[in-house]
Amino acid sequence: MTIEAARRTDQVSEYYFSRKLKEIEKMNARGMDVINLGIGNPDLPPPIQAIEKANEYISKEDGHGYQSYRGTIEFRNSISAWYKKYYGVRLDSEHEVLPLMGSKEGIFYISMAFLNPGETALVPDPGYPSYASVTRLIGGKVLPYELKEENSWFPDLNSLEEHDLTNVKIMWVSYPHMPTGAIPTEKLFRDLIKFGLRNNILICLDNPYSFILNKNPLSIFSAPESKQLALELNSLSKSHNMAGWRLGMLSGRADYIEKVLKVTSNIQSGMFLALQKAAIEALSLPVSWYDNLNSVYELRRDYAWGILDQLGCSYEKKQAGLFVWAKIPEKEIDSYSYSDRILEKANVFITPGAIFGEQGKNYLRISICNDIAVLEKAGNRIIKDL
Repeated sequence: MTIEAARRTDQVSEYYFSRKLKEIEKMNARGMDVINLGIGNPDLPPPIQAIEKANEYISKEDGHGYQSYRGTIEFRNSISAWYKKYYGVRLDSEHEVLPLMGSKEGIFYISMAFLNPGETALVPDPGYPSYASVTRLIGGKVLPYELKEENSWFPDLNSLEEHDLTNVKIMWVSYPHMPTGAIPTEKLFRDLIKFGLRNNILICLDNPYSFILNKNPLSIFSAPESKQLALELNSLSKSHNMAGWRLGMLSGRADYIEKVLKVTSNIQSGMFLALQKAAIEALSLPVSWYDNLNSVYELRRDYAWGILDQLGCSYEKKQAGLFVWAKIPEKEIDSYSYSDRILEKANVFITPGAIFGEQGKNYLRISICNDIAVLEKAGNRIIKDL
């Protein structure tokens, strides 16, 4: 006898990286020593202050119980102070901030709180695949909007308004953009808010890369009237090398936060106190933390550029985030076949841009979450074997 899965699971497939990692594991089991330049999993250590604070509270007898669904006020205060210091944005700690166990789950919570079955979400192409998959899982409809290199990977809002947007409830945006590394401007955020106001659409900014190779972190809340219809996700995964700690946050208008809280409080039971204490330490670090982090990534990016030069790819050097996005040579059919050939011939995995949407089919993405020795080894293999 077989119990059938819910029909909603038919709307999504296994995450590309999940499938590809299985393939790479099999190759490694055959002794092929694959170099993975695909995933943005920070390899540098978290702040030592955060580790020490977590250890301190793990040892406390009274720190292991359930915590507030909203997080401690101390943690929320630290988030507000971080936003004020680095983004120049004021957030009410009591009502406009909600800690999350990673920002990825925030995509699900926001969608559950605001998107009814049959309603539509605007999803960037190329863009993070979870925006579309979560929308489909909860019964929503996906309307992709194209991002093109000739428009700096910004949405063409005038073109979008030529569509019937009456059923659109949410627009997902991600700047600095994943996967292209496009860096936002204040004008972009102002234009997005005006677009949302004209069309009664909730603008949801996914903002985890704003400190990586970017000297001017921006929040959507820098735009006038933004709190009327915007929410912002952020996390410590990339900015503080704490991806596995699952430390994220949502910010926005008080009543919007309350709607999301209705969902989160029925799914999880608060964040471990030691993690909250560690996050407070991380968020209080001086600007030198980000400067030191970026000095490492700048060197690695140079090596990634060298690999792309060897592959005959073209790329914009002004990119933010943990990746380098590059256009494949014109002679190549598409990024899937090119990525597979690089993997087969050189035992180096580079992410095909096509997994992020139709507009990414002629692009590759290299992660700089590997040390220089690994990147140099990958480059040597490509010179030798491709």
